[in-house]
Amino acid sequence: MAQRSGSADLPLHGGRVPKWLGDRMTRLGAVMCEAIIHHYGREELLRRLAHPFWFQSFGAVMGMDWHSSGITTSVIGALKRGLAPLSGELGIHVCGGRGAHSRKTPQELA
Repeated sequence: MAQRSGSADLPLHGGRVPKWLGDRMTRLGAVMCEAIIHHYGREELLRRLAHPFWFQSFGAVMGMDWHSSGITTSVIGALKRGLAPLSGELGIHVCGGRGAHSRKTPQELA
């Protein structure tokens, strides 16, 4: 059984991700996910994305501040943009995102 080894306090940040950073996150996230899927499979990508510390680290590698409170929706939004053209090939479709995009999630799932 896993033991608790620590905790992380993540402050709440406001504002938006700058366009240059969002574009970088989109490109880098898509390439990294594509590599994981090709080498380890879709299930492994989903397993990694579901792990909170791996996800936080993934967002930091993509360019977000490691302690940013907006990392979840920013990373998902970047993956949604970056993986959309590859969804047929990779078998992955990302739903959700930040702000108004998050309210379209039920329609995207249907």
